[in-house]
Amino acid sequence: MVRGFDSRAGQMLYQLDIATASRLIARREVSPVELTVAFLERIDRLDPTLHCFLYVSAERALAQARDAEKEIAAGRYRGPLHGIPFGLKDVFDTAGMPTTGNSPAYRDRVPSASATVVKRLEKAGAVLVGKQATHELTYGGVALDLPWPAPANPWDLERDTGGSSSGGGAAVAAGLCLFALGTDTGGSIRNPAAHCGIIGLKPTFGRVSRAGVMPNSYSLDHCGPLTRTVRDCATVLQAIAGHDPSDPASAKVPVQDYSAELGTGVKGVRIGLVRHLYERDMPASEEIRRNMSQSVGVLRELGAGIEPVEIAPLALYARNKTTIQLPEVYAAYRHDLERRPDDFGAKFRARVMAAKPISAIDYVAAQDERRRLAAAMTALMQAFDVLVTAGPFGPPPRLVDADADWTFNKPEITVPTSLTGFPTLSICNGFLESGLPSSMQIVARPFEETTLLRVAYAFERATPWYERRPPV
Repeated sequence: MVRGFDSRAGQMLYQLDIATASRLIARREVSPVELTVAFLERIDRLDPTLHCFLYVSAERALAQARDAEKEIAAGRYRGPLHGIPFGLKDVFDTAGMPTTGNSPAYRDRVPSASATVVKRLEKAGAVLVGKQATHELTYGGVALDLPWPAPANPWDLERDTGGSSSGGGAAVAAGLCLFALGTDTGGSIRNPAAHCGIIGLKPTFGRVSRAGVMPNSYSLDHCGPLTRTVRDCATVLQAIAGHDPSDPASAKVPVQDYSAELGTGVKGVRIGLVRHLYERDMPASEEIRRNMSQSVGVLRELGAGIEPVEIAPLALYARNKTTIQLPEVYAAYRHDLERRPDDFGAKFRARVMAAKPISAIDYVAAQDERRRLAAAMTALMQAFDVLVTAGPFGPPPRLVDADADWTFNKPEITVPTSLTGFPTLSICNGFLESGLPSSMQIVARPFEETTLLRVAYAFERATPWYERRPPV
């Protein structure tokens, strides 16, 4: 038998999705230790090239896997994440483990307590294999002057993964873990999901706790999963969603059964198609437009009703998001920036210092405009179950070009729902002639992630894209 190969599933263990792996674990046909070893060996073999991990917690992961194996053997199976290997963006506090934000300023930081979502995943029995790379403090962009190399895109090793949850996106796509947790302030889950060809979900603002997460922008930050499939995304969201009094922005809204409507189809679902974002506001290539047209055709064939709609111009969302985000990220790190500026990377320092000219009046005006934009989107979506538009598109730049790019705060197609807080999922919707993936965004009303996942699942099952894997 080939090491790491499961003949019952007909796949290498790293190729399994969560649903299949958890079913095999529950039946005691695959052990959590066997699964964890397979991922640790793959990390050891490929991560020197991909650079997804800042810290690999091999001993801790094996101890957690052994505990899971004993519990399951004793009949104490906790559920679908029990014994499942995952990775964390290195902004989630993890007790006794380095949590650096990918910043030299915090390279020796070891928190004494774990973030709420980490505790919830530990309660579910998931196995942490390591902490994953990000842009410095989720805001510094691709920077090759940091102590750690920038992650490489597994579809093209010379290219960027998208950020800032860069290590998690590449790791899930390349089979270095079964899922990852990222953060999204302006697209930082959806960008790597799009450029690495996987699923990335930014839940509703307040749906998932940020307590114990190194901040970017406290009024814009979201936490969410990166997975291979929509069903896996629903499974992870189920484990991490819910009110947390430790996060003042956490919503007291009941948690739905996020898998309940998977497989019910989209017949009769009302979809608003937001074309102007990728045709006029931020014009995409013909390949991207073609893939979007084909994707809309798939949804229509599945029985959805589709109608073109418009939201506010992308530039308006982007301007207000930047005016809010910059002062908030500067405030989060101001003390250390002023006391020891040289400990931070040059890109992060330059970008954050741009907050200084923004006045309190500017900030308040941007928050007022944000409320108006959210109200307008709420009113629009009374007529629709979901909106669809293009996901982040590229192609992503070469890493050396991304490192040389000091143009900050360019409009991103992810920003409208970052600013308004609406739940949004990025899903692969095809491939380009270059072999790189493209993506589509699906947007639902606040706290209606069940509908969002239902539509995404129907699209995923009707198309072959999720079956493709990068050539690593």
